[in-house]
Amino acid sequence: MRVVTTAQPLDVQPTPLALLLLGREADPKSERGVECPGDLPSPSDPNLVARARAAKEKLGDKVFILGHHYQRDEVIEFADVTGDSFKLAKDAAARPEAEYIVFCGVHFMAESADILTSDDQKVVLPDLAAGCSMADMATAEQVAECWDVLTEAGIAGTTVPVSYMNSSADIKAFTGKHGGTICTSSNAKTALEWAFEQGEKVLFLPDQHLGRNTAVRDMGMSLDDCVLYNPHKPNGGLTVEQLRNAKMILWRGHCSVHGRFSVDSVNDVRARIPGVNVLVHPECKHEVVAAADYVGSTEYIIKALEAAPAGSKWAIGTELNLVRRLANRFAAQDKEVVFLDKTVCFCSTMNRIDLPHLVWTLESLAEGNLVNQIQVDKETESFAKLALERMLAL
Repeated sequence: MRVVTTAQPLDVQPTPLALLLLGREADPKSERGVECPGDLPSPSDPNLVARARAAKEKLGDKVFILGHHYQRDEVIEFADVTGDSFKLAKDAAARPEAEYIVFCGVHFMAESADILTSDDQKVVLPDLAAGCSMADMATAEQVAECWDVLTEAGIAGTTVPVSYMNSSADIKAFTGKHGGTICTSSNAKTALEWAFEQGEKVLFLPDQHLGRNTAVRDMGMSLDDCVLYNPHKPNGGLTVEQLRNAKMILWRGHCSVHGRFSVDSVNDVRARIPGVNVLVHPECKHEVVAAADYVGSTEYIIKALEAAPAGSKWAIGTELNLVRRLANRFAAQDKEVVFLDKTVCFCSTMNRIDLPHLVWTLESLAEGNLVNQIQVDKETESFAKLALERMLAL
């Protein structure tokens, strides 16, 4: 703990939590994209809910609001549909009459919606700073350089890129241009099976953990079949021999929230709650997935709790907004749902979409002012859509 000293000693010493909230200390396990600890602040304007309702009513069928599962409750309240990123993008494409698609999520999700919707529809992100640290870990320049490394190693011709949905439009376009496909956390195994029918190796972008967990846990590969490509090191930090021997070339990227969960978290919750079922997202580290009882996507987590018997106990390893919502939903059914980590953690970039930003967006649109439109250029859209269509065909 840092103690503040002056010529006149202070009567009160700030606590570690106070220092953390003041930005003068850091949680050693946190990183960009994670906000810890504490509750999210409530909107200061008590009229925001009424203003949001009024603006949405004025817009009518012209607006369609998408709410990702990880959003705040105050935002989810106004969503026309909720879901994961790909489901929401498809939902938007299925509503051609909606002139405005307001995506309450993060940037790459809004890009996917723009790719899949018509040219007449405008996709809007309430806060342009709502990004994704995982998606930012793979830039177009870095991936192009990686492909040059694979080419020089003589393996690019037998390597198929598979990119997670949680990637930028540029990375999706690279994937489409080089014969690859997109995957979600639900269909990653199917996508990898398809990829290995096309080639001998897979370049998996940008989440190393989903790639490793799918290859080893679901497809029976060994950890030795996987190598980690670090874009910040020459040749990815790998030798030509390592690249040639590998089946899975994993990009050094990860989810800042899911990456926090540890085996210690699993052991601790088992000790605190006898008989608890540990259910984690496949973006978690391999050792956490191996220690869990169940592993699955966001939609899988929701369905598992829906089907769970009364009286069962669950520790969930995914974003806290969703876990809290599920805990409240299933409490009446005598199902105990807790967050896997003892430290409170939100995805801070996802939580940039708050009620004030949503109200500003809806009121602007209602007044005829288009704000924060997300547009993917036509060439990028063409190749990205090709990769997405390959996934849909699986």
